[in-house]
Amino acid sequence: MTVPGSNVAAPPTERRTLSLIDHILNVFRLVIKELRSIKADPTMLILVVYAFSISVNTVATGALTEATNLSVGIVDEDRSDLSRQIAEALVPPTFQPAVQIRASDIDREMDKGSLILVAEIPPRFEADLRAGRKTSVQINVDATAIAQAGNASSYLKNVISSEVQNFLSGREGAKASPINLVVRARFNPNLKTAWFSAVTQVINDVTMLTVILTGAALIREREQGTVEHLLVMPVVPAEIMIAKMLANGLVILVAALLSLRFVVQWWLGVPIAGSPVLFIGGACLYALVVAALGIMLGTLATTMGQFGLLAMPVLMVTQLLSGSSTPMESMPVWLQYVMLTISPTPHFVAFAQAVLFRGANLSLVWRPLLAMFVIGSIYFAFALSRFRRVIFGV
Repeated sequence: MTVPGSNVAAPPTERRTLSLIDHILNVFRLVIKELRSIKADPTMLILVVYAFSISVNTVATGALTEATNLSVGIVDEDRSDLSRQIAEALVPPTFQPAVQIRASDIDREMDKGSLILVAEIPPRFEADLRAGRKTSVQINVDATAIAQAGNASSYLKNVISSEVQNFLSGREGAKASPINLVVRARFNPNLKTAWFSAVTQVINDVTMLTVILTGAALIREREQGTVEHLLVMPVVPAEIMIAKMLANGLVILVAALLSLRFVVQWWLGVPIAGSPVLFIGGACLYALVVAALGIMLGTLATTMGQFGLLAMPVLMVTQLLSGSSTPMESMPVWLQYVMLTISPTPHFVAFAQAVLFRGANLSLVWRPLLAMFVIGSIYFAFALSRFRRVIFGV
């Protein structure tokens, strides 16, 4: 604008310097806006409810690693008291009642899939054991499902070994075993897979949905053009980004806590050993970290389709190599260092398992919390830089 009667242009109106209170109020108003946007998206809300309720229960109860209700056949060519004891020891819920078959029927029954296991007890089995002669029992296994086959054969071998040991130790003058091994399982005394997989699924859902909600919120505004409205408002990029992280992280945290209380503890009956307050604190930090990751991915993609294609491999790698599915120690050493350096998920998995399963206190889990904070700070700085450049062009 030029002042009349002068050739000198007037300086542009300067934006008022915002105080700390102004920044806090701006973030609060933007958080309310984001929560209203989430409320207006019923599809996303249904996804969150499903993921933290039905999905958790389905994964915990439907994908068990224990072998149960195994069909087993017995080829009893000895017809002795010991062979009958072995057959009677195969009891539910691990085994179905043993089926007596002939040796000529083994291939036919296993080809049909009627039997997973078949134990062949040879003639004079008990007599050879009484005489101290070496003998053997052949176990045939249907290894179509390799995980079930491995567990099933181990269970059957343990039953046979236990019955033979009891038989030999009951003989007059037999020597007792020099070692009495007593195994006590802590934190999961019944070794139930559901106790582990239910909590693990909640952890995975926190990662996946926080990234998706945060990134999708940014992509949606860019596609609809509403993000340009923020450019004329007295807000700074950091406020917009923090508001998106807080709003979407809050929704996921509330859903995760309700899932732990009503689905994991009440529906599935899984005990939570540690402090819920400590877990909430660590989960809040982790939610902000992965929310920053979602913002970063949202700035790298321009459409919702691109965001989905970009997020899928990132989420698959972070979850599969987080230590929740397989132990970190089973990975190559170099891969362990890479994941612990670039991903916050292994640290959160270690933190959550220590608190929820083993009842660890802050003195035992401060290292994973510190690692998440450091990695999150780097994510936030990079995401904010991308957000300024892509959205605001600065």
